[in-house]
Amino acid sequence: MIQNNRFELKQTPEHICVAFNTERPVLSSAVFNGGACTASNILIMQVAENFDGTKQIVENPENTLAEYCRQLQLSGTTVGMMTSASMDSFRLASRSSQGVAISVLVTAGISNARCAGDRADWRTIQTDANPAGTINIVILTNAMMSQAAMVESVMLATEAKTVAMRKLGVKSPVSEAIATGTGTDAIAVANGFGSETIRFCGKHVLFGEMLASVVIEAITESLNDRV
Repeated sequence: MIQNNRFELKQTPEHICVAFNTERPVLSSAVFNGGACTASNILIMQVAENFDGTKQIVENPENTLAEYCRQLQLSGTTVGMMTSASMDSFRLASRSSQGVAISVLVTAGISNARCAGDRADWRTIQTDANPAGTINIVILTNAMMSQAAMVESVMLATEAKTVAMRKLGVKSPVSEAIATGTGTDAIAVANGFGSETIRFCGKHVLFGEMLASVVIEAITESLNDRV
């Protein structure tokens, strides 16, 4: 368990949970309470591997996560992700400068690595495809970002994930191109309450450099012994 004055982090064989000391604005692609919300917790739940393009979902993922949150007795809103990757893949990396801190939590596996633009496994627009993420990224900062900067941070972290895939030489089995991630990744960014607002999160500014470098570090360390 890791605890500071901003959040408490717990790791078990079944999950990773970040509990905030006060509710945070969160932007995410999570299957449970995804989108923009105010959350007290972010949860990554480990589930059995179920990805071969043919299997059906046997349980509703939102209901599964809601029930798991009840079992953990989590209070407030929880942003929930799923992954088939082992919790042993969990890595935490941090950067700080000029009073601004960024921490990135990652669980990662590459069993369904893909390159953006690969032929999709499911051929209909509407699908009940398994939403369990294989590379999950959680970004925590004490800085207060504008809404635009939060969106930009998601974009930059995704680019950084691609850099990590390139460094590790991970290829898509569909196209043999360098993978840009997996087919079921998820990301969440939790805003902070700093005295100054971060308006920009691109590659020209220090905040963007810190964020990208810490995402690359966390993903690389998570996958380094498995590629």
